[in-house]
Amino acid sequence: MASTYSARNARYQGVFPVVPTTFDARGNLDLASQKRCVDFMIDAGSNGLCILANFSEQFVLSDIEREILTKTILEHVAGRVPVIVTTTHFSTEVTIARSVVAQHLGAAMVMVMPPYHGATIRVGEAQIYDYFARLSDALDIPIMIQDAPVSGTALSAAFLARMAQEIENVSYFKIETAGAASKLRELIRLGGDAIEGPWDGEEAITLMPDLDAGATGAMTGGAYPDGIRKIVDAYAAGRRDEAADLYQQWLPLINYENRQGWLLAAKSLMQEGGIIACEAPRHPLPSMHPDTRKGLIETARKLDPLVLRWGR
Repeated sequence: MASTYSARNARYQGVFPVVPTTFDARGNLDLASQKRCVDFMIDAGSNGLCILANFSEQFVLSDIEREILTKTILEHVAGRVPVIVTTTHFSTEVTIARSVVAQHLGAAMVMVMPPYHGATIRVGEAQIYDYFARLSDALDIPIMIQDAPVSGTALSAAFLARMAQEIENVSYFKIETAGAASKLRELIRLGGDAIEGPWDGEEAITLMPDLDAGATGAMTGGAYPDGIRKIVDAYAAGRRDEAADLYQQWLPLINYENRQGWLLAAKSLMQEGGIIACEAPRHPLPSMHPDTRKGLIETARKLDPLVLRWGR
């Protein structure tokens, strides 16, 4: 049976895929391709977008490029859909500064991981709490905490729920850790209405269990929001069996992105479909192996996603 959880005052629900950052063959920002990418993602049914996330290669961007991309994309979107801007940095002050700029430029929300640096530099719960409290004090828009293995920081459901209840703008949570569905259930149980947005992530590889657990949003890769929307919309309408059948249809492609192509998958599909000019990541990230790319495209063609037709 479909979950009956629904946050009382949820502002944002549905499919908010991550926008890849587009470069030319020399590694420079390609803003023309970037705008086409955004237009495609909106036309493909995205309820909203997320920019500058890990799948946007945020870790290879300069601060100046971050601001260029935020301003360019938000101006180009022009209110057609809400846009979440990722502003993670180890420094509280840098995170605040990035977030204030994003809010000023029109971001609907910021997404932030707990502070971490490298493989060993972490802080405890007291510092994490203060980090998000100070960030909240500087903003008037929601904060999504990204609970992902890449941060190497354990965030218990109880701690996340406490921050939601005590810190004004902390209200959305993207859960990507192992056992995501169980953590979502516990987060909702402990946080109640303070958990405005319990969201799924990790390219939708755990989407059905997470929807059953009460997830009301999905932050996926950017190449096939039309496919993910079919699943999420059917589920939201109470048609769980239909959603499960659709999930089984799209799961091979979801798996290809999550386990094989990673952040390269969306750009490969977008270049194949004529949406962007160049699929290359920025150095030193390697390009996708040709055989892996071939398998990705073959898997996608069986589903006829818009990404392979939109730019033709």
